[in-house]
Amino acid sequence: MIYVLFILGFLLLIKGADILVEGASSIAKKNNISELVIGLTIVSFGTSMPELIVNLLASFDGSSELAIGNVLGSNIANVLLILGATALFQPLPIKKSIYFTEIPISLLATFMVGFLANADLFVDVKGLTLSSYDGAILLFFFGLFMTYIYVVSKSDDVEQSTNLEDTGQLSKTKSILYIVAGSLALFIGGKWVVDGAFEIALLFGLSETFIGLTVVAIGTSLPELVTSVVAAKRGQSDMAVGNVVGSNIFNLLWILGLSSLIRPLPFDIVSNSDILMVIGSSTLLIVAIVVGRKAKISRLMGAIFILTYICYLAYLVNRG
Repeated sequence: MIYVLFILGFLLLIKGADILVEGASSIAKKNNISELVIGLTIVSFGTSMPELIVNLLASFDGSSELAIGNVLGSNIANVLLILGATALFQPLPIKKSIYFTEIPISLLATFMVGFLANADLFVDVKGLTLSSYDGAILLFFFGLFMTYIYVVSKSDDVEQSTNLEDTGQLSKTKSILYIVAGSLALFIGGKWVVDGAFEIALLFGLSETFIGLTVVAIGTSLPELVTSVVAAKRGQSDMAVGNVVGSNIFNLLWILGLSSLIRPLPFDIVSNSDILMVIGSSTLLIVAIVVGRKAKISRLMGAIFILTYICYLAYLVNRG
């Protein structure tokens, strides 16, 4: 039964994130907030909720490997799998602010997590960990990022959304109901996924890190995939790319920060290779933007992203 609940948990995570984003986006659109800001905040927060719920429950259960593997795996999947698949479907133009500001912020957040996780190498202690103090530092910088987004949303040069569809306009009451129902579905789905992942790891003798980096990471990244593809189909590339980049920043600063603040997360040194992969995928994203004649992710680069992700999965299987 726990495996059935594991699958149902993913379905609840996806649907919960979907209706949560729809409700929150409807409220934001009524206030004339731009697509980019919606993508970097409301949509990113909503599509990161599966990772947040899974990580919080894993932290409370003491499954630190699953918590860290889920975040790192999700960030890798967000760039290589989701942006790759979305670009194959529809080439993605990139706004200047994304590759000059948001992507570098995502890279800096990755370096920060890597430094904090490995800081104990320079002192006489056994084992690596993301401590409660580290969590507080990550949350502090998350607050700075949200302040930056607030300033951007208030600036005069923010392009207001021109693709608001009547179908996306819900009543205020319905929007709130969507947010509440989505949050409830996320919690229940997250609990079932964590329990199922733990049982699968025990049954097949796999590490929680491997399960977190693969099955759970891909599963909790599905909301980002659905959201980005739908946004690209509607011509809202700013929301599609902003969703992924914003989600990665949320995962590193907000989710890992909150998880380690609740309970320190022991860090396996082998996970440094996954941090390097997060850095490499973000770097590849910058390269994809630079090599083209226009600032966009082409179909060819989308295919390279997906091929790189398949190679990474093969490495994980070989690593065990």
